[in-house]
Amino acid sequence: MKKKPPPAPPETLSSSPFAMLAGLDVPKAESGESQESQAAPPAARAPRRRLDVRRMTAHRGGKTVTEISGFDGMPAAEVEQLARRLQKACGAGGTVKQGRVEIQGDQRQTVVRLLEEAGFRPVLAGG
Repeated sequence: MKKKPPPAPPETLSSSPFAMLAGLDVPKAESGESQESQAAPPAARAPRRRLDVRRMTAHRGGKTVTEISGFDGMPAAEVEQLARRLQKACGAGGTVKQGRVEIQGDQRQTVVRLLEEAGFRPVLAGG
């Protein structure tokens, strides 16, 4: 089997790599605005995602923790940063386990308020 030779270069080279596009019917941008500037402002956008906030006592020796779940697909570093902010605001300890955030004590109302401020859609679940 013989290899095919590379294609021949175009006869004329121009200084602009987009010179070939000049002959195509490509619609031009309207009034110089990009689509990004036409998007809704951050405050008007839909909330980032739904998070379930529940109070748990099972398998903790009777201690209560507030568990936040629903972080699927979120980067682990961002979840840990959010957990640290929640712990500091609640004045309690906590941890990140298997994609869930646990805050010590019954901190549901505080957590819901902080998550809403961060742009999430928290939902109280469970008892």
